[in-house]
Amino acid sequence: MEDWALIRRLYGSEGISKAQIARHLGLSRNTVAKAVTSLGPPQYERARPAGSAWSIAEPPVRALLSRYPSMPATVIAERIGWSGGRSWFAENVARVRPEYAPADPADRLVHLPGEQIQCDLMFPGALVPDHGGVLRSFPVLVMVATYSRFIAAVMLPSRVTGDLLAGMWVLLSESFGAVPRTLLWDNEAGIGRRGKLVTGVPGFCGTLATKLIQAPPYDPETKGVVERANGYLRSSFLPGRTFDSPTDFNTQLGEWLSIANTRTHRVTRARPVDGLVVDRAAMAPLPPVGPTVGSTVTTRLGRDYYVSVGGSAYSVHPDGIGRLITVTSSLERVRVFCDHRLLADHDRTWGAGALVTDPTHVEAAKQQRRQYNSGHR
Repeated sequence: MEDWALIRRLYGSEGISKAQIARHLGLSRNTVAKAVTSLGPPQYERARPAGSAWSIAEPPVRALLSRYPSMPATVIAERIGWSGGRSWFAENVARVRPEYAPADPADRLVHLPGEQIQCDLMFPGALVPDHGGVLRSFPVLVMVATYSRFIAAVMLPSRVTGDLLAGMWVLLSESFGAVPRTLLWDNEAGIGRRGKLVTGVPGFCGTLATKLIQAPPYDPETKGVVERANGYLRSSFLPGRTFDSPTDFNTQLGEWLSIANTRTHRVTRARPVDGLVVDRAAMAPLPPVGPTVGSTVTTRLGRDYYVSVGGSAYSVHPDGIGRLITVTSSLERVRVFCDHRLLADHDRTWGAGALVTDPTHVEAAKQQRRQYNSGHR
């Protein structure tokens, strides 16, 4: 551009010949001649490339995408016989794919106070000993208020419905102190699947006057708040800790959560413990009478006078042999009733294979056996 203007000035204004201009500027005579006769400054034009490999591959790629919009780029490369660079090919496929498979946009969620508590199970790994000292991975129920990001959690002996409901009630009553408008779960078998809640869950929600929503399958973003809380527990609570028992685990977990909930949350820029005050004010109060939780089974007591709960056996007073009994199990106790009479009351064991025996039951069985033998001589 500068040479063109200088040539035009020297030739037109100062009357210097083309040959002199060429020698003075070190340019060829043809260049000087073109500058003098041209009507405008020279323009740079990028040379048009010859047919690229992509221009050859693009038509069959588009043909496949029109029929199979989600076909992976690796499969497309195989179908059209592509032998070039895979990453370069995948970038070009990704560029044209939106024309055939529009993206699925996700709206930004706005969580209102008291609106929802998300629930999930987190399995920490084989860290806690059971009744026999064997390390087990018991489920940890994690519940997070979506507005305040307040986290509550407790380890449970199993993931059956009764234990899940009992754990939810413990956390709602002792940690949150109120009931949200909705409880969000995934398709956990103990809660329900395919849109159908298991027995006991509707009654639990009815007593609390709340609604239980199940997230769509394979859609972890729906309950992303509790999923991130699970990751927080794995990365910040579990490393470097040892546990003597489930009780010790829950004790350490409670102490850690009391600190974690006072830290400023990265997203909300507030402390969860402070946000819980706003959350709780928008939630419903706890019911005057708690919901029915735990498991209840009616069966007939056999001659061995033991009942099975969670894979462990618990002794029952032999007076119940042959009669219908009601076995109730909570997170802490296993009780057996017959006609409203208490026949057994045991601490619940964690893990399967335990044999829990009350010595009075064994002694009563011996006496009844002696009476039976003496009456049949």
